[in-house]
Amino acid sequence: MIVCQRPSGLRLFFRYRGTILQHIKTKLLVTMLLALVVTLTDGSFFGLKIAMTPVPFSLIGIALAIFLGFRNSASYDRYWEGRKLWGQLVITSRNLCRQILTFIDTGNTPPDPSSLQRQMVYRVIAFTHALRHHLRDSCPKSDLAPLLPAEEREQVDRARNTPNYLLKNLGNDLRRCLAEKRTHPYLAASLDQNLDSLGGILGGCERIKNTPIPFTYTVLLHRTAYLYCFLLPFGLVDSLGFMTPFVVGIISYTFFGLDALGDELEQPFGLFPNDLPLSALSITIESDLREVLGESDLPEPPRPMEDYLR
Repeated sequence: MIVCQRPSGLRLFFRYRGTILQHIKTKLLVTMLLALVVTLTDGSFFGLKIAMTPVPFSLIGIALAIFLGFRNSASYDRYWEGRKLWGQLVITSRNLCRQILTFIDTGNTPPDPSSLQRQMVYRVIAFTHALRHHLRDSCPKSDLAPLLPAEEREQVDRARNTPNYLLKNLGNDLRRCLAEKRTHPYLAASLDQNLDSLGGILGGCERIKNTPIPFTYTVLLHRTAYLYCFLLPFGLVDSLGFMTPFVVGIISYTFFGLDALGDELEQPFGLFPNDLPLSALSITIESDLREVLGESDLPEPPRPMEDYLR
């Protein structure tokens, strides 16, 4: 996620880092070069004049803008739903940690966290890191190793759905608390509701990750945007003359930019500049929960690097 302070005036106009121009610069340059060739040849190739009027481009441009706007709205809905799910993960993790430390009898005087409570809280932290790696298709071993018992790590490494496996182990811990009469069944039901909430967050994130916007719709917009921008110089050269490459560049920047931005927002859990800062959110949850346990050796607060928060 880009978290830089918004530049003012011309600094915003000429900003390059973090903009969609980084992803479309090649195709934009090719389109402007094509427009320059069309301008220099007056739209003629091998003695054949390709005559087109701006009218069809006006009609197609309006329809293309509407469809691109609809796709970007659908992509942003996915992005915002992902952010809400991770916001809910922060809330649920804190609530579950508080309930683990208050509803489960430690048997200690004073009531310091028992080994079972600490293990359950660490599993909640491990679930957060495992969910991030699950959504980004990366390996969670390095993040999970300090949080789980040695005998559990090998089983977790073999699990196909690591966060779901950790939820199952949290459920086993809760059952153990009931069997040892460390908590009342009524209070255990409240704890289980938060485990259900974690499962719902996992399923919601998997729904976004595994259900992209229909491929045929994406291909249609890609092809239409490319054909429109590549043919546009032939419809403008007779009326605009030497200004054709500049106007084509502005219009192509808009359409190519909206198309690329929709691609970025469609999968919000990746590592693109505009994707959600899952690493920062995971570290925030880990710091909050370990602080409640009374630990002082906490992870460093997440800070942006080169205006990016990962």
